[in-house]
This record gives sequence, structure tokens and C-alpha cells, in this order.
Amino acid sequence: MQPAPVTKYRSFPPVALPNRQWPNRTLTHAPIWCSVDLRDGNQALAQPMSVEEKLEYFDLLVKIGFKEVEVGFPSASQIEFDFCRRLIEENRIPADVSIQLLCQCREDLITRSLEAVQGAKNVIFHLYNSTSPAQRRHVFNATQADIVRIATHAVGFLKAKIQPLVAAGTRLRLEYSPESFTSTELEFALEICEAVTDVWQPTAADKIILNLPATVEYATPNIHADQIEWMCTHLTRRDRTLVSLHTHNDRGTGVAATELALLAGADRVEGTLFGNGERTGNLDIVVVALNLYTHGIHPGLDFSNINEIREVYERCTRLDVPPRQPYAGELVFTAFSGSHQDAIKKSWAVQKPDAPWDVIYIPIDPADLGRSYKAIIRINSQSGKGGVAYVLEHEFGYMLPKLMHREIGKIVNDLADATGRELTPAEIHEAFQREYLARTAPLVLEHFKTTERDSAVKCEACLAVDGLPHKLTAEGNGPIDAFVRALATAALPKFEVLSYAEHSLGKGAEARAVSYIQIKTERGHTLFGAGIDTNIELASIKAIVSALNRALARK
Repeated sequence: MQPAPVTKYRSFPPVALPNRQWPNRTLTHAPIWCSVDLRDGNQALAQPMSVEEKLEYFDLLVKIGFKEVEVGFPSASQIEFDFCRRLIEENRIPADVSIQLLCQCREDLITRSLEAVQGAKNVIFHLYNSTSPAQRRHVFNATQADIVRIATHAVGFLKAKIQPLVAAGTRLRLEYSPESFTSTELEFALEICEAVTDVWQPTAADKIILNLPATVEYATPNIHADQIEWMCTHLTRRDRTLVSLHTHNDRGTGVAATELALLAGADRVEGTLFGNGERTGNLDIVVVALNLYTHGIHPGLDFSNINEIREVYERCTRLDVPPRQPYAGELVFTAFSGSHQDAIKKSWAVQKPDAPWDVIYIPIDPADLGRSYKAIIRINSQSGKGGVAYVLEHEFGYMLPKLMHREIGKIVNDLADATGRELTPAEIHEAFQREYLARTAPLVLEHFKTTERDSAVKCEACLAVDGLPHKLTAEGNGPIDAFVRALATAALPKFEVLSYAEHSLGKGAEARAVSYIQIKTERGHTLFGAGIDTNIELASIKAIVSALNRALARK
């Protein structure tokens, strides 16, 4: 990097728009969406999609709900041409979906492109030419007037050539892009868009699409919004124009630039699933659409099975969705921090089905995207007691008493510290079983039964203590009280029961009871035990043995 002061780069000039309106507006409805995955996205792939992969991807886009899909650049390659023909000849395009094709402002390419769409019902013909000062100077060596003539001649040629197609029943609309709009002088961008519109002569019922692309993202999102609002307010036939956005992500602000430009008056958005595209990518339509959804605006696109969408995308593009990609990434509904886990657990517990979504740290219900709740809490050494309790409850059905959370949390965190990595739910479950349910030393419960006599309960228990058998009997006001009194007759540490909780584990014939008992030893230590059995009485007795074994292990 150049040391300060930086002279190699310069700031992007602001737009003279003293009466800008977009900062005071609120988004109230979704834009028109156009997917450019099969063209802009596909050209950015190291291995472009085959025709079969493009067909599968097209079907996915239609299933999501896109009504406009840019299917390719049929004049540029045979595979693009063949793909377009297969869509039409195999009747794969729904009646309410328009296919869009891209074409430079050249007569031969226009002619070839029109051949590709013969027989299509709805077509958007996307013409473009470069307009920025750098392109005019270094690539075309052309004046502004030369660039305008290229665009208007192409539009006039197209208008004349489409008559047989229109007569045969095709609805053909024009989209024009002044390529590199955001680095073009606004006055010149307006001039060329007006000139193109003059030739095309759109109507209110059949509007022209003026696509104003941030072909490379140079400016901050607010300047992009100013550019769009400036154009919207200066177009003389705004009522016959759809203003379209096509943002790239070179500065990492493509989503923000798009959202602000929608506030500035744009009607339409071009982008790709998960932002695939040249360099740092195109706009991620998934993010913008679901951002609208989380504000109560239905985007008109269906991402209720985002895992399936992601699978098709990754298989066809050979790209991976990053784990932190908003909404779709593997880890976006995951909390490692203990305080975050606790907040999620508590707020989720009180979330009512008919109330506005308000779960802390999770701005959208994962179920709305077909995501699982199971992956929300994952455990490493940074995790807290609430997260461990959440995993045990939601993965395995153990509803631990509140006071037990700290105890199991420390046990699992110590294990995570020892391993130095994230623990899987299975490892957490194994640690719980090992600590509470599988202890067989020094006490083993071999037999237990109770009989009721008058208002008392008598218990008979057979225990092995360090391998030596013990037969114990006692009476109490219930099985737990009787067993505690029986244990007091053996040479075991004295303790008292502080709390007891139980619930069923599983449903139907396979259901078992799980009990949690907290004891306090004569030294003042408190700790829990847990027991499982098909008999609720035996589950509680096993929980006492579990707690005693843990106390003796600590001693």
C-alpha cells in the first residue's frame, strides 16, 4: 500500500442533489426481480455450466418464482444459442416468465439473437454499449456523439427487425444498459437513455427498461442512490420507463447500494443467487429478498427450502456458499457464545406462534427457510451453560432443571477445553451420560422394591458398595424418603435431598422416565444426579445413586 498521503486514488465525486428524497423513504413493496445467474453468473465460473446444468438451474429459478430470467448471450457462443433454443422448443418456459438475452449494439449480433428466440412468447432484448469516459477514450476512441449513434442505430435496427417476430405472437420488450453507468457523467447517461427511448417509443402499457448498472462498484451506496434518484427525476418519460439496477460488489456494499437505490426510485433488480459473478460478484438477490421479508414485505420469491436451492447452486456452479453467508450459510443460525446461547434459549421459549418474531440474535425464523433448529446452538470452549442445556433438550429430550445448567455447562466446557475444538451434539450427549447415567462405582443398585403399609412406604434395596453386597430396608413417606433413610444405615456419606424433577423421555410405548435429584452433602457441596427407567420410581432411585457416586468421586 502507498503510505499516507494516498495520491494514487481519489474519492468519487458527489452528486449535486440538494433536494434528495430517498433518505426519508421506506421500502413498502418488492421490486421486479431478474435473475442473471445463467449469463452474468455463468460467465464468471471457472467451468461454465453445461446445457443440462443450465436447464436444471433454469427450472430452479422458475420454482423460486422469478418471472424474468436472463438466459444467456446467444450471439456469443453456440452453447448459449442451443440452450435458448431448447428452452423454447421443449416448451420449458412458463407462460408468465420472460426470457432475457444480452446483446451488444451490432447488427450481426442482433440478427443472430433474434434467431435464437424464434417462437418464444415473452422476450426481453437487452442491448448495451459502454458509455464511461475511460471506455470512450481507451477502448472505442469515440466521442459522446459516436456512442449515442451506436446505441440509437442498434435500437432502430432491432425495432425494424422484430416485426415478423411480433406478428407471430412474441411479446418483445427492450432493455437498454449504458454499461458502466455509475462511472459515466450523469448528463451523458441521461442523454443516451433519452435518445434510445426516442427511437423505441415506449408506452405506459409496454415500458422500456433502462438498466443503470454499477458494472464496477466505485462509490459509496449513498452516492449510488443519488445517481439513481437523479436519473429518475430527470427522465422525461418516467411513466413509460422501468428503472433497473445491476449492482456489483467490488466494495462489498452491493446489497446496501441496491436497497438505497430502491428507496431512490428504482423499479427492478438484477442479480444472482448467493452473489455469484465476476470479481467479487453480483448482487445477492437472496439477501435483498429476505431482508425485505424480515421487514414484513413478501419478496415474491420463495426461499422456504433454501437448503435445496443451495444444493442445486453448489452442484451446478461448483462453488460453495460460505458458512457465514446471510440466511443460507451453514453457521448463520449457530451461536457459540455462552451469553448468546442463553439469550436465544430464553427468548425462544417465550416466542408465541402468532406474535411478531422476536428471538434474540436470530432475525428470521429458520423454519421459514426450511432450516433446522438443531444447528442453532453448537458448543466449544466459549459456550455457556444455556447452550449445553439447549442441545441436550432439543437434540435428546433432556429438560434439565435450571440449577443443573451451570453444573453440566462446566463439565462440557472442560471437555471442550481439553479437546481444543467444537463438540458435536453426540459428544455432549456422551459426556452427559458418562457423568450422570453410566456411573457404576462405587455404588451399584442391584434391586429395589417398595411396599405400602398404612401411610408409609417401605423399601428394600440391594446395593453393591465397592463390590460388597448390602441389603438395606427403611420406611419413609415415599420411595425417595424411604431410600434416603435406608442409605443412612450404611457407611456412606450423609446427605439431604434439595430438589427433585422428572419428565418423560420419548413418546408412546418407548417412553421412559428421567429424574433429576439435587443433593447436599455433609460438607455442604451440592450436586445433581440423573436416572432413567421405564418406571418413574426406579428412575428417581437411580438418580440418587448417580448423585452419590458423583459425590464419592469428588471426595
